[in-house]
Amino acid sequence: MPTININNADIYYEDSAPNDTQKPVIVFAHGLLWSSQMYEKQVAYFKSDYRCIAFDFRGQGQSQITKSGYDMETLTEDTLGLIDALGIDRCHFVGLSMGGFVAQRIAIKRPELLLSLSLLETSSDAEDPKNIPQYRKLVKAIRWLGIKRVSSKVMPIMFGSTFLTDKLRKSDRKHWLTMLQGNRKGGVVKATMGVIERTGTYEQLGEITTPTLIIVGDEDAATPYDKSERMHFAIAGSKLAVIKGAGHTSTVEEPDQVNRVLNKFLESCA
Repeated sequence: MPTININNADIYYEDSAPNDTQKPVIVFAHGLLWSSQMYEKQVAYFKSDYRCIAFDFRGQGQSQITKSGYDMETLTEDTLGLIDALGIDRCHFVGLSMGGFVAQRIAIKRPELLLSLSLLETSSDAEDPKNIPQYRKLVKAIRWLGIKRVSSKVMPIMFGSTFLTDKLRKSDRKHWLTMLQGNRKGGVVKATMGVIERTGTYEQLGEITTPTLIIVGDEDAATPYDKSERMHFAIAGSKLAVIKGAGHTSTVEEPDQVNRVLNKFLESCA
């Protein structure tokens, strides 16, 4: 299980073809409270044609919990450090939710690194002030009670009603609930605060010239369609795709739809 020390944090990553310098590279950045595992179905689908790299942000998944460094700017530096350490000149970058906050910053700051940009279930705005008290309350509950006690409240934020009510996907739900409950408290609290306190990137989106795909689930309650449409109008030439029957975690809820849309977009960038 490879880890690499970036900016004084041991970052866990998975690389589908570490010795292949011919395949184009896709880097996958996950959302808050999850890990690189949220891209399992994407890596399985794309790894025959692409070198797929998925990693865990500090404090989450199998990466080290550090005392500080959970703001989006530091997470962006971590990501850039990983790309550099793995000797990647250019890559297709896929970021979901929190991973999308980082992806936008890379596209603005280091566009020369990107072959394409895919933004899933994300936003270019700072956290809505109306949501902040609710999220702070959630952080307080996690700090005092642990993630297990609040996981039933978190699941409807992360998944759409189709996934949560489908009788045939009961074992799927159980698997992801177990993953959610397996989060380490210290890392989750710090990472969540980093998301709540983030600055927006909307004013800089006009600078993005990288070919861009924006994906949103039609049941996403955390970052609804209008957030994606707002980014779409701000990034010249961007494409916008809606995933039917998916909430905030479309890579898990509707992987086949996501893979088809992503594949078509990547082929258009070749």
